[in-house]
Amino acid sequence: MSDHNETLRFPINLDRAEILRRLVKVRESAQSKTLPDLASRFTDVENMSAAQIGVAVVGALAWLEDRAPLRPLAIQLEMVAVNLKNLK
Repeated sequence: MSDHNETLRFPINLDRAEILRRLVKVRESAQSKTLPDLASRFTDVENMSAAQIGVAVVGALAWLEDRAPLRPLAIQLEMVAVNLKNLK
């Protein structure tokens, strides 16, 4: 069976706590990979408003756009982006 046509399914029902958990993991991963530009976007994410988180996520995705080796981080942010509407 070929998997070249498979698509990744993103959960669309993440709540704020799960979104924050994923963003903290992205921040920690960026810090461990010495990516201060990316990590700084999520400094104090736990206290950001929904709008601030949205700006940070979209900005981070744009920053990651041409950085193929960092695709796993982009995937995590894409999952969060799909769920931004769930932030309260």
